Amino acid sequence: MYRIVEKKILNSSIVLMKVEAPRIAKSAKPGQFLIVRTGERGERIPLTVCNYDAESGTVTIVVQVVGASSRKIYHLNEGDSFTDVAGPLGRPSEFMNMERERLKNMRFLFIAGGVGAAPVYPQARYLHAAGAKVDIILGAKSGEMLILEENLKSVSDNLYICTDDGSKGEKGMVTSVMERLLESGRNYDCAVSIGPMIMMKFVTLAAKKYNLPLIVSLNTLMVDGTGMCGACRVSIGGKTKFACVDGPEFDAYLVDFDEAMLRQTMYKSMEAEADHKCRIGLGE
Repeated sequence: MYRIVEKKILNSSIVLMKVEAPRIAKSAKPGQFLIVRTGERGERIPLTVCNYDAESGTVTIVVQVVGASSRKIYHLNEGDSFTDVAGPLGRPSEFMNMERERLKNMRFLFIAGGVGAAPVYPQARYLHAAGAKVDIILGAKSGEMLILEENLKSVSDNLYICTDDGSKGEKGMVTSVMERLLESGRNYDCAVSIGPMIMMKFVTLAAKKYNLPLIVSLNTLMVDGTGMCGACRVSIGGKTKFACVDGPEFDAYLVDFDEAMLRQTMYKSMEAEADHKCRIGLGE
């Protein structure tokens, strides 16, 4: 069993949990994910690794309620346990293959939307510790939905906040902030965008005008997390790839976003139906 040693409710639909998983904590790398399961008949839920601490033997996950299984996780408390936590899975971020001496002379831009802030944090932390320059644009629908702001601020040279409704930071989209930075003459060796699929699509369209090298994470497509279900099948440069085993990170300019967004809607009705049943079972 994998005990929850810390739980922090970030807002009405997002929770952060620190879980005992010593072996995963020792081998996890930025960009990878794990799979959790609650109960012997529980659904396998792929979640990106938000943080890992080999010394304490813990990994940190961030979960947003989207259906019955994630709602069940949201209601777990400190002292409760996951039946299974498997990982680390997926390929580490590409910069993990670079010499740290090279990273010292590089500048990275991260564009995070919503819960995309969770997988951005370990990447930015690694690069910041390696001496690279790190700028982060953090966006959400409202100030209430912003997460990990202080964490990201601690591992970046500049943190830019924007919200759709203007309740915190700059009012507008992450693409507007990105374009302003690039128009001002700020040069980046690489950018990474993680968040809603539609956000990543428009970030890609905007970044292409500036020839900005861009990586996106397709973690939101994953269902089974092993490639067996085929749910995260996507076209990358005209070739079929699986987000869970070939990614989750890919060259943004090779991703067929329209196909990916269509595939993402496949299980919406089942999630809604299962979540409805779950609320009845909880007496909500």
